[in-house]
Amino acid sequence: MAMDLSQVTLEIFSKLEQKWLYHCEGKKTRVLSIDGGGTTGIVAGAALIHLEDQIRAKTGDSNSRIADFFDIIAGTGIGALFASMLTADDGNGRPLFTAKDAVQFVIQKQSELFKVKNVGVFRRHQRFSSMSMDKVLKELLRREDGKVLTLKDTCKPLLVPCFDLNSSAPFVFSRADASESPSYDFELWKVCRATLATPSKFRPFNLASVDGKTSCLAVDGGLVMNNPTAAAITHVLHNKRDFPAVTGIEDLLVLSLGNGPSSSPSHLKLRRNGDCATSSVVDIVLDGVSETIDQMLGNAFCWNRSDYVRIQANSYGSGGVGPRMKEIMEEKGIESLPFGGKRLLMETNGQRIGSFVHRLIALGRSSLPPSPCKDTIVSPLANGR
Repeated sequence: MAMDLSQVTLEIFSKLEQKWLYHCEGKKTRVLSIDGGGTTGIVAGAALIHLEDQIRAKTGDSNSRIADFFDIIAGTGIGALFASMLTADDGNGRPLFTAKDAVQFVIQKQSELFKVKNVGVFRRHQRFSSMSMDKVLKELLRREDGKVLTLKDTCKPLLVPCFDLNSSAPFVFSRADASESPSYDFELWKVCRATLATPSKFRPFNLASVDGKTSCLAVDGGLVMNNPTAAAITHVLHNKRDFPAVTGIEDLLVLSLGNGPSSSPSHLKLRRNGDCATSSVVDIVLDGVSETIDQMLGNAFCWNRSDYVRIQANSYGSGGVGPRMKEIMEEKGIESLPFGGKRLLMETNGQRIGSFVHRLIALGRSSLPPSPCKDTIVSPLANGR
């Protein structure tokens, strides 16, 4: 029996559309960005575990990792620690940690990473112990054979910001710079330590490159880039060596993971004279930076909203870490609107990640070289960073 002409036409156009979409999707560069904020990274942690679980479920490969399906991972503060753990090379081109292992490590080691100590003449002020955090990070970002990992020892490009007091400007650590010159290659544990140096809790952290030619007096990257998504996108757009095919944001597929508000409005403290308390100002800065970047990117991707997905908690919740993680994935997603404001979505955060993973799988595994050749002789950057 002859097939109806309209049906044949429909099938032809459907197949052409699928091929066109596949062709376009094939050009997408995948960006994963993880916010700073807090000491547990509970929102990002829940999202990362769900993300990797979904990747494994949809590929049918229990050995799949997040780094297999992203071309670059950026992180600030606690997000930088996650990003470093997910990209740290085990020596065989594979990540040292699964998402679940990374998140569980941060939760289990929280009291050591952020060990409280009293300081001052009357020991009234509380800070975190630098020695305790340093010890944990050194052990964490070192291979079993004793090799201390550097920025070059990552499976995929890594981007981590901090603020340099020496130059009074942001300083961005990247694998791209590290592969160009040892003057921009830093030990990975020091990179994490630098971006975690919150001024009210840690003293500024002084670090130098592996050849000692570049130094930085670092404080928390969250003060300027708590949400590093814009920095990651800018890096991809201008890094033609690693991303030669990217010409604009239409070539990008971006997943940005928030870490929840630093504090609820009811916890923002005012002094008796009506001024904001210092602790409240820091929280406002961290949240304000993240929300501003989200708003800007919401506008930039307003014509292709599915290419930019932001996962963020929309309530403060209660209970332990485990129940809270489950709650976050079951919460309705929120999305920034052009020209201000937000809207509550019908999809949950878990469903949004699932939809995003569907596109990741359609694109296939990342084809970006896993790590730069360590035997290649490189010349220092002519004009610095």
